Amino acid sequence: KHGVIYTGVTSQLPSRVQQHREGAIDGFTKRYGAHRLVWFETHETMTGAIQREKNIKKYKREWKVNLIERNNPDWHDLFPYLLGRTDDQRWPEVEQVRAK
Repeated sequence: KHGVIYTGVTSQLPSRVQQHREGAIDGFTKRYGAHRLVWFETHETMTGAIQREKNIKKYKREWKVNLIERNNPDWHDLFPYLLGRTDDQRWPEVEQVRAK
């Protein structure tokens, strides 16, 4: 919760998160140890996703923390949801990501 917040865009969220968790990609997430997925959004188009990413990056940290805590107040790692390792339905967009 008090660590870094990384914002990015991908069309393959589960595999991208796995790469970050393993430190397989040099860059921000490897350097700062950002390994937990605590928030994500799905978008109809990549253009829409990129625009949303740019908008989120403009906001201050407090706004981003509030965005996360609205749906994930305990900052649970959502990666197990993407892999189907839990049937907890608190995160409805998981099904959209799994279907891709």
